[in-house]
Amino acid sequence: MTDAEDELHSQPECWTRAAAQAARHRGVLPAPGERVAVVGCGTSYFMAQAAAALREDAKQGETDAFAASEFPAGRRYDRVVALTRSGTTTEVLDLLGKLRGATRTTAITADPSTPVADAAQDVVVLDFADERSVVQTRFATTALTLLRAHLGLHSDTVVTDGRAALAADLPEDLVDRGQFTFLGRGWTVGLAHEAALKMREAAQAWTESYPAMEYRHGPISIADGSTATWMLGAAPQGLAEQVRATGARWVAGGLDPLAELVRVQRLAVAVAAARGLDADRPRHLTRSVIL
Repeated sequence: MTDAEDELHSQPECWTRAAAQAARHRGVLPAPGERVAVVGCGTSYFMAQAAAALREDAKQGETDAFAASEFPAGRRYDRVVALTRSGTTTEVLDLLGKLRGATRTTAITADPSTPVADAAQDVVVLDFADERSVVQTRFATTALTLLRAHLGLHSDTVVTDGRAALAADLPEDLVDRGQFTFLGRGWTVGLAHEAALKMREAAQAWTESYPAMEYRHGPISIADGSTATWMLGAAPQGLAEQVRATGARWVAGGLDPLAELVRVQRLAVAVAAARGLDADRPRHLTRSVIL
């Protein structure tokens, strides 16, 4: 078993631990009514997108998400939440340094012994979700679970669905597909982007991701008998039928969207294995980007 396989299989337990800790961190996570930005890089940026959409949907306050390198200078927030597994990512540390003394900052990290512990005003440590694999799985979903639980949106069903995602066989014929598109709506758009990234990182697969309603506006033109389109969450009316009419494989997201992401993680590892690739150490990638 690869490190990625071992780590992705531990996610339901990690989610349970993170949800149980949410109340403990209430004072350093966004309070209702605060104007908040959530930032990260790569996978953490896509989790930031999901977290921001969830918070706004919950009517907790205006919430934006940015890649750390693209944070808008001069825009004011009550709090900035930074997601960083390693605690060493250059863009995140640079941003936290610029915000010091002007904006309250909270970092969610797996390693409290790294520079982010000094760069952020408050730190939440999820060390039990740290990973050996370069490719992120459990830290990302555990950080998002913490934020979902903080909003009162986590339930035992999420964990049950996560276990189901690990136990069930992957949809038939997916490993041999030549192209994959992942779709989301609302908070699951971020998950769709992360699903596509997992396939690119681990398996060097041709993947794309879109808001589901945007898929008809051009991207569906690549769909054919060699492709697959995977929906994370509820699909827009009629979209499944349109995709099937192209000959493409439609994969419906019947589980909680976070559990659907676990299924995609499993697919990424399976495709990597089929192609003779190392899912733990993808080419050109390192655990943290330090510039």
